Parts: sequence; C-alpha cells; structure tokens
Amino acid sequence: MVRLPPHLLGYEERWARAHLFFTRGMRANDSMTEQLMRIAEPVCASAGYELVDLSLTQSRVGWLVQVFIDHMHSDETSTVAGGEEASEVSLEDCEHVSRELSAVLDVEDPLPFAYNLEVSSPGLDRPLRTVAHFQRFAGHEVKVRLDGTGDATGRRNFKGRLEAVSAEAPASIVVNVDGAPHTLLIDDIESARVVPDWNAIMHRGGTKR
Repeated sequence: MVRLPPHLLGYEERWARAHLFFTRGMRANDSMTEQLMRIAEPVCASAGYELVDLSLTQSRVGWLVQVFIDHMHSDETSTVAGGEEASEVSLEDCEHVSRELSAVLDVEDPLPFAYNLEVSSPGLDRPLRTVAHFQRFAGHEVKVRLDGTGDATGRRNFKGRLEAVSAEAPASIVVNVDGAPHTLLIDDIESARVVPDWNAIMHRGGTKR
C-alpha cells in the first residue's frame, strides 16, 4: 500500500511514493533512464495517463525515480499554463499509477541499486519533451536550454513565445525571444518547460467562487 507523509497530503503538486527497491549499487546513466522510460510509458498509457517525463537522480537519502504524469489529451484538448481549464492530476491518480508501475518494476528489476519511486503531476511549469508536447503548448511562453555548447553563437538558454513546431525530421521549434525568432532542433534540447502565465492563473482563481 502506498502511504503519504501526513504533512504533504495537501501539497498542490500531489505525489505518491512507492516502497524501496533493494539491489546492488552503481552509478546511473542515460541508458538507465531510457530503460525506465520504456517500461513506464506503456504502464502509464494502459492506466489512462500520459508519461510527461521521468528522471533518475541521487540525493543524500539515496536514488529517486520521479515519474510525472498527466491525463491523456485529445487533439482538441489543451493543457495550459494558466488560461484554459484542464483537469488536474489527483492524489488518487498518482497512487494508482504508482501501484501499477511498482508491480511492473518489481518484475523487470531494471536498476542495479536501491531507489524510491515517486509519481506526481507535472506542475504548472511542466516539462516539454516530445513534438506533441511542444505542439500542445504552441503560443505559450517557454524556457529552453540546449545541450552541449548551444547554438552556432554558443547560446544555450532561450525564454520566449513558442511560435512554431515542425514535426518533419529533424523536428524543430521556433522560439521568439524579444522579437527575434530562434529555430532550435528538439534533439538538441537538454530541457524545456512551460512558463506559467501567473496573470491568467490569478484571474481564473479570482473569478471562481
């Protein structure tokens, strides 16, 4: 059974923590994260959720697998960072996915070290990972960080309006930064997140009674 610390039950970005898995110790690498993604994605989909992102990190208390989920969205449905309504991921959603994924991980045993599993909503500043993610949030403000040495000028960080998304290989996006469009290859992106529209969020909250 998944149990949550009492002081976090009301936390806005709800999460569920599974039990500790014990194996032998070693360092994590990208292939481990990719393997976890391959396992988690169909589990989330079969339960009716989208795997938004997954991370494998180490802290003072040990290794942590963080899984970020959202409800499945059709082409006509948009999950936004403030303006439009969207159904929120609930505590029960996180617990359900945590139970399903824990059972599969027990069998697959993909990691050679002990770790905790945490399932949560992606938050208002949700990560953007796939072409579909970028397409869904076209028109919104985003923060993008490129990997390696950045673009041709050495720039790595971009914050601006997501103006266009091209799914044709190589997939790319156009981010308008202070009136200047920048075309970025999705394969070159280290991380990308939606910038919450706090004015829209506050307005929406203020009109609800």
